[in-house]
Amino acid sequence: MSFELFIGGRYLRARQKQSFISLITILSVVGVMVGVMALIVVIAVMAGFETDLKSRILGVESHIVIMRRGGVFSDYQSVLEHIKKINGVKQAAPFIYTQVMLKSSSGVSGAVLKGVDPKSEGQIVKNLHALLLRNREPEGKNSVYSNAAPGIILGKQLATKLNVIKGDNLYLISPAGMISPVGYLPSMKQYAVKDTFESGIHDYDESLAYINIKDAQKILRMNDSITGIEVNVSDIYSARNIAENIVDALGFPYWARDWMQMNKNLFSALKLEKTVMFIILTLIVLVAALNIASSLIMMVMEKTKDIAILKAMGATDMSIRKIFVFKGMIIGSVGTSLGVCSGYILCKLLEKYKFIDLPGDVYYITTLPVRLVASDVLLIAVAALVICFLATLYPAHQASKLNPVEAIRHG
Repeated sequence: MSFELFIGGRYLRARQKQSFISLITILSVVGVMVGVMALIVVIAVMAGFETDLKSRILGVESHIVIMRRGGVFSDYQSVLEHIKKINGVKQAAPFIYTQVMLKSSSGVSGAVLKGVDPKSEGQIVKNLHALLLRNREPEGKNSVYSNAAPGIILGKQLATKLNVIKGDNLYLISPAGMISPVGYLPSMKQYAVKDTFESGIHDYDESLAYINIKDAQKILRMNDSITGIEVNVSDIYSARNIAENIVDALGFPYWARDWMQMNKNLFSALKLEKTVMFIILTLIVLVAALNIASSLIMMVMEKTKDIAILKAMGATDMSIRKIFVFKGMIIGSVGTSLGVCSGYILCKLLEKYKFIDLPGDVYYITTLPVRLVASDVLLIAVAALVICFLATLYPAHQASKLNPVEAIRHG
């Protein structure tokens, strides 16, 4: 052990002449611990929110959407084959996307209509997998029965707004109508509510409705055309690169958007909020670091004679600086270690017991989601130690500048 570290440790353990210095030292450790703990818990909760939101979004959206400039297209079978050959693509399916009006016996509402193939859409949108399989029509029959209305699946909030339940009928009104002697007439067809789904995201649950893609083509008078192709990939974080590869393979006029681009504003806001919270809560650690600096400055004043004797015995300025830097870093390290441990324990308790409830009418979840990321914890610990180190530099520098002759004379 170097003598600088030995003396720094002795100063830390020794009983101070002024108990006020010891109190500041204890408060410095507690301050660093609370700051690090708060940072870890808040960042873990925000990471949990982001992960949970990402999971819910990908529960109703595909990883990549391929569309064609100019609108709908009909030669999509060959396009599907090209896409499925791209490395990283797991599944691809056609879809139709448009806006319609839904009218029930007791309500009317605008809706986003999505025409899908029940055989393949369940592989694309995981939240709909069981739902579409459960409500898929028997093989060998058309989607439109001679004695029954075709099926439609509604978001839970949309069904509530229309005041319909499973088995009720409603009318789907499409703008793709026809010209008659009395003017333009929109298309209207009766549908039976097969089921409802709940994604947990209000915007989807209040506006989204699913029907069979063949029914959508009929009521929209699209013949065999589609709006676009949904693609699922093996690695969601490689979606952008895979989307670029698909566009390169298909060429103009096709274009693509991945799930991050489709929700860019939302995830950008979450990232900004996480960064701002990190900066704000780091101020707690900064206040504790100022306490470390204060205690070191007062200790330099108290240990003036000791510093003079050490210098007279041959200690260099660098050695004197190291003594006080070591003392400050020990305080910072103990506080950071206690903060990491207490933050980890608190996160695990929140994750297991979920004792903090959130109002369901305000948030899309009822308990705090927690996701502890090792890189976040490491970043917080390193940031805390760097702040503590910077706080030791001024007191250590002041101690090294002390003139031993003057100090002994006035000591």
